[in-house]
Amino acid sequence: MFFAFLSGSELLFVTVIVVVLFGASRLPQLGKALGEGIFQFRNALSQSQQNKKALPEKTSQDT
Repeated sequence: MFFAFLSGSELLFVTVIVVVLFGASRLPQLGKALGEGIFQFRNALSQSQQNKKALPEKTSQDT
């Protein structure tokens, strides 16, 4: 993961920059929006995989 390459002081610096840019009151909203986006992406991905399983496979005789 990307964070494995950062040291503690670098992570602290990035955190301070994020707080300065977005403000401390805005961070929970950003986290919630990010979490919902990831949740919707995973649901869409799993539905896509289920739809692929539900479709019958085409054989050479079908054409």
